[in-house]
Amino acid sequence: MKKSDGTFWDKINEEWLSHSLYIAFLEARKGKLKTADEYNFEIYWRENIRRLTRCILDKKYEPSRSVAFIIRKPVIREIFAAPFRDRVVHHLLYNEVAEWWDRRLINNSFSCRKEKGVLYGIKRLEKDIARASNNYTKKAYVIKLDVQGYFMSLSRRDLFKRAVWGLKKQFPRRGPKYQLLKYLWHQIIFDDPVKGVRLRRPLDSWKDLAVNKSLLHQPKGRGIVIGNLSSQLLSNIYLDLLDRFVKQKLGYKYYGRYVDDFYIVVSEEDYLQAKRDIKVIEEYLLSLGLILHPKKRYIQSIDKGVNFLGMVLYPHKIVPGKRFKGEFYKAVHECVMGHRKTEAIISYLGYCKHCNAKMLCKKMFDSVGWEYRY
Repeated sequence: MKKSDGTFWDKINEEWLSHSLYIAFLEARKGKLKTADEYNFEIYWRENIRRLTRCILDKKYEPSRSVAFIIRKPVIREIFAAPFRDRVVHHLLYNEVAEWWDRRLINNSFSCRKEKGVLYGIKRLEKDIARASNNYTKKAYVIKLDVQGYFMSLSRRDLFKRAVWGLKKQFPRRGPKYQLLKYLWHQIIFDDPVKGVRLRRPLDSWKDLAVNKSLLHQPKGRGIVIGNLSSQLLSNIYLDLLDRFVKQKLGYKYYGRYVDDFYIVVSEEDYLQAKRDIKVIEEYLLSLGLILHPKKRYIQSIDKGVNFLGMVLYPHKIVPGKRFKGEFYKAVHECVMGHRKTEAIISYLGYCKHCNAKMLCKKMFDSVGWEYRY
């Protein structure tokens, strides 16, 4: 993007931008293990924020090169870790637009939102099942669907158009702040993360990752990184279109989505129509440049147990799923072996408080000779 003629851009208050970057800097460093990159930024944080402020105002900001690596929990994924300087910019953008988008997003969009998340999503599905089945007195079904390779298949051009659409609604006068945020969205969305990326060794860790799940193998102009705060927000911004299509156009009351996994709960009377509407949803996703996963389409009677976000929901109870059990077991035994701190199992115990897992916890503790008190 070329530098503007000054009508709006020169009115950006340098002091406001510098202060906003400072707030973003404080948030970017919360709860993170300090890397050398972050440590170097923090030592001279005043000078670094001043330079970053000037760089943005001069329209010379370009994202720096990321480090890519593979993680295997909960599933194998490719992560592009942005340098700390860019994470500060991501937090600035998030601070300015996330609240507006949060008011627009449907209540049953669970991921990457304040006071929502995995447990919230599980409880919402439980409530939707109870409502659709008239508190489990009628037969009901859950349809679970998944977008194939969501982050990797996103069109950056379409994503930018959607982000700017939100800015126009948020800032109808399109003043200085609108111009600034539009510029930053452009620089982040259209940046090619593969260019100059540093791959963390061992390089053969990529051999287990499917080609359609790696940015290294995507066509030009497609795909965004997994791991950045800006990417988490953008994923919700784009699939807000799907949420509104299913809720408003198709009229399904009991619908929810966590990232690219979504469900519809229907009564027995609406079951056949819902099955037909899977094709309608598939065609709508194609219009967005996305593909409904052909192998991840589940239609499950509620009494058979519905697997969602690591838990299995049955009438009147929730139990941990196989993946959760396996990870919990591994965490407990690694603590005993001294490979992990005991704090590692606290999150698992926290989840267990919200489901029927008393016997599971006792079994886990018994396996290593620990006493479990409910």
